[in-house]
Amino acid sequence: MKRLLNTIYILTPGSYIHVRNQNIVVEMDGEEKISVPAHTIEAIICFGQNTVSTPLIGFCGEMGISIAFLSENGKFLGRVCGPVSGNVLLRKRQYESLNDDEFSVKIVRNIIYGKIRNAKAVLLRSARNKDEEEKKRALIEAANKLSVNARKLQAINDIDAIRGLEGAAATIYFAQFDNMLDSKEFVFEVRSRRPPRNEVNAALSFVYMLLTRETQSALETVGLDPAAGYLHVLRPGRPSFALDLVEELRAPLCDRFVLSLFHKGQLQAKDFETDSEAVYLNDKGRRKVLNAWQKRKKETIRHPFLDENIEIGMIPYAQAMLFARVLRGDLDEYPPYSWR
Repeated sequence: MKRLLNTIYILTPGSYIHVRNQNIVVEMDGEEKISVPAHTIEAIICFGQNTVSTPLIGFCGEMGISIAFLSENGKFLGRVCGPVSGNVLLRKRQYESLNDDEFSVKIVRNIIYGKIRNAKAVLLRSARNKDEEEKKRALIEAANKLSVNARKLQAINDIDAIRGLEGAAATIYFAQFDNMLDSKEFVFEVRSRRPPRNEVNAALSFVYMLLTRETQSALETVGLDPAAGYLHVLRPGRPSFALDLVEELRAPLCDRFVLSLFHKGQLQAKDFETDSEAVYLNDKGRRKVLNAWQKRKKETIRHPFLDENIEIGMIPYAQAMLFARVLRGDLDEYPPYSWR
C-alpha cells in the first residue's frame, strides 16, 4: 500500500515558495517560515496570490509533487504536475470502457449504491446520539427511505435514471442535515454550492474541494485518467471520474468531519466572512479546517473490502487501486467504499 505523504497548504498571501537542497522552502517578507524535505511531500496547495519559483516547478515535476493554485476562497484555478504515471494500456482500457454501456451502468450503480449506503449509515449514527425523540425518529425514517432507494437501484439499467434516483436520495439525506447539525447558532437549510449561502455550506464546499483534489491525485498515482468519468458528464478541464468516486466518500469522510467541527465548537461565526452573495471560510477558518483535516487523514480504519488497516487519507487511493483491478480483469466488479 502506498504511504500517506503530507500536503503543504500555503494560506498567507505574498508567500514565496522555492527549492533548496532537496527541501521545499516557504518564505514571507524575506524571512524563512518553513523548510520541509521534499520526499515527505505529495502536493503543494497555494491559496490566493503567491509566488512559486521556476526551479521549484521543475523539481516538483521530477519528484511527482503536484502544485495546485486556488483562489483565497478555495476555487480551483489551475494545477501543475509532472509526467503522467501508469501504463498506457490501463488508460486505453479505461477509455474503451466509457463506450461499454453495460460496464458503465454497473460502475455507476455500484458508486451510487455506496453513496446511499454511506449516507444511511451517517443518518443512523446521528440518530443513535440524539436524545430528542422527534429528531431521532426523523433521522431513522430518512434512513429507511434511503434503503428503499438503494433497493430500486438493482433494477435500473440507465445512467440518467440512476442520476435521478441519486438526486432523490440526496434530497432525503440533506433534508435531515439540520437535525444532524443540531445547532442553535448555525443552520444548513438546503445544499447551496455556487456560491455557498451559509457557514455550513461553506465548510462543506471547502472540504469537498479538498477530497476531490486528493481523489484526483490518487487516480493519477494509480495510472488512471481522472477526467474520464462515468456518472459525471465529460467536460474539458473537469475531473469527472474523481468527482464520481468522491460521491461514495462524501458522507463518511466529509459530512461527518464537518458536523464534528461544528459539534465540538471548532468552527465559530468569526471563522467566516460574507460578501454580497456568499459565505466563505476566512483565513483563520481555513487554517482550522486544514489542521483538523490533516489530523483526521492520519487516523486508521479497517478497509471493509481489503480487510487491512489503512489511514483514512489513503481511502481514495485504495478505491482507485480497486477500480484499476476491475479494468485489468482482476475483480469482477467495483466494490464501493462502505463506512461502518
